[in-house]
Amino acid sequence: MPQIPEKIHELTVGQLAARSGAAVSALHFYESKGLISSRRTAGNQRRYTRDALRRVAFVRAAQRVGIPLATIREALAQLPEERTPTREDWARLSETWRAELDERIKQLNRLRDHLTDCIGCGCLSLESCVLSNPDDVFGERQTGSRLMVERPSREAAREAAQEPKACS
Repeated sequence: MPQIPEKIHELTVGQLAARSGAAVSALHFYESKGLISSRRTAGNQRRYTRDALRRVAFVRAAQRVGIPLATIREALAQLPEERTPTREDWARLSETWRAELDERIKQLNRLRDHLTDCIGCGCLSLESCVLSNPDDVFGERQTGSRLMVERPSREAAREAAQEPKACS
């Protein structure tokens, strides 16, 4: 891992990429999403403060555990500008994310347990499908695994087309 001299307070995008392990394109993407920020030089080159290293590490760690970027951005917005996220910040945020992760784990376990119920044919022959409709929201009204848009019958459509329209 390339070392950055302590006297350098700003990093180029290449230096930040090399040091953080994130691709330059990922850094540009993070910046476009408001996760990190840079200033532009007179030559229009990006310059990142050193705290961007910790912010990128924070973003990548949160992504690894499945936290959406919008949620990560909200978390980083709670920190004062240009302050490096600390262990305490991570502990506080990870505690708030724990319930969300526990729910996702529960959903994935349920899907895994019902995977053998899937017959691999698009579930067209099953009354209800726990993979396509895990909470069977529409099972009371109709059978099948796909939510179909309810269309008026041809006869009702014809009748509606034949009704005289009111003039304005």
